[in-house]
Amino acid sequence: MPDSELPSKLDQSEPKTEPAPAYDEFSSARRNLPSIAPLTIAILLVAGVVGIIAYTERAKPVGQGSIDGVWFSQPANMPSPMILIEATIRNVGKKPLYIKDINAGVETDQGDKSDEAAAASDYDRYFMAYPDLRGHAAPLKVETRIPPGAEQKGAVMISLPITQQQFDQRKDLTVSLQTYDSGTIVLHEKNGPGK
Repeated sequence: MPDSELPSKLDQSEPKTEPAPAYDEFSSARRNLPSIAPLTIAILLVAGVVGIIAYTERAKPVGQGSIDGVWFSQPANMPSPMILIEATIRNVGKKPLYIKDINAGVETDQGDKSDEAAAASDYDRYFMAYPDLRGHAAPLKVETRIPPGAEQKGAVMISLPITQQQFDQRKDLTVSLQTYDSGTIVLHEKNGPGK
């Protein structure tokens, strides 16, 4: 076989292939991105896992409660009024609640007024000055321990620079119980005069 015939036979049996140009690698999304179905499934699976984790790890309330009664007193000889609030706190969490601090406040047309609750040891002295507040629940004390599933009833006494009329026309009344490791539990009056 002569040498001149050899290249012609090679040309017929195998076509010559040229290497793809370098720019062809990044030329289109069709060649570089995965198909849409697996990508959509992967995104939905990740979103589902994140949603389940967010739902199971969400912040759950540790305490609930209610304001059961409210009394305002300002005898003629006293310059400032006292407000007695009866409240019930329920521990709906899985560990004991320890009350660190107690505050209460009233929202009026003139703004918000709040005060730290009087110490339980001072209640007898206040009852002598404000006798019409006597006879309600025992004081709700700081450092009170509320076991899981239990409830604690008690009174919170505060003094605010408001008048009887402002108190009677209040928009809201709240009791805030700060706990040591579970955040703050805020109780709102459900059936106050402004509601």
